[in-house]
Amino acid sequence: MPMPTLERPFGVHLWPYFSKGFTAVTGKSPADFHLVPGVTPMTTLQGTVVSLCTYYVVILGGRQLMKNVPAFKLQTPFIIHNFILTLISGGLLALFLEQMLPTLANDGVLHAICDARGGWTDELVVLYYLNYLTKYLELADTVFLVLKKKPLTFLHTYHHGATALLCYVELVGRTSVSWVPITLNLTVHVVMYWYYFQSARGIRIWWKRYITILQILQFVIDIGFIYFASYTYFASTYFPWAPNAGNCMGEEYAAGFGVFIISSYLLLFISFYLTTYNAKAPKLFNQASRASRALSASASGQQKKGL
Repeated sequence: MPMPTLERPFGVHLWPYFSKGFTAVTGKSPADFHLVPGVTPMTTLQGTVVSLCTYYVVILGGRQLMKNVPAFKLQTPFIIHNFILTLISGGLLALFLEQMLPTLANDGVLHAICDARGGWTDELVVLYYLNYLTKYLELADTVFLVLKKKPLTFLHTYHHGATALLCYVELVGRTSVSWVPITLNLTVHVVMYWYYFQSARGIRIWWKRYITILQILQFVIDIGFIYFASYTYFASTYFPWAPNAGNCMGEEYAAGFGVFIISSYLLLFISFYLTTYNAKAPKLFNQASRASRALSASASGQQKKGL
């Protein structure tokens, strides 16, 4: 078995296998792929907005329609859906790592996040585009919730729609730091969709809360990178007297939008964690206290009978 190396972190070169699969599905080699906003499918602002508006109409309208309809179980489709997204997330993550680990080791972090030759190579653009397309597949998560009559939270519906829009903006905005939030997000999704896959099969998983912790950690790291990339771009462009690391590739609107969305995610996920998990602690304490009092009363009663 081939040993892992810096150039081939998985022991084998994954890109040729991916290239064969890509060609078999699309009829074109990934080497021939050229991202042209407005021409490449799903890269117009109008098409993206219409798609996301349709998503919100379907889920909000569907929730109303489901009020008088029994919930669907959909166990098998849900299992398949989560298993497919686990495989897709894992496959894309492996391909991103194969591309980025040699760049990070040979050229450093700054080159990887700010230089086109580091974070915006032809291979990465293909992966960025495919990652963007998977965000529409992930919208089916919410459709399952509606059909199964599960609660819809603001965090879930906002996060799914905003992430698809964020991936579109960063794709057409050519932000070379994109690989950082994408690889972290793919890592989270491998864990998360595997959890949902196992849970749908009836397997109890004890580490659900740690998925949320992992998501929060993801956004903290994201913010560190995108704030730095945005700062050094604006400082070098408009305030050259300020300390900076030079220019950083990407459009200004994409930088601003990324900062806003990722920051909102961090706040919302922290709020979700505190509401969902910390709220359980007082309940457990009260239950334990009541049980303790009941045992004490029972023991006291038995002691009196003994006397």
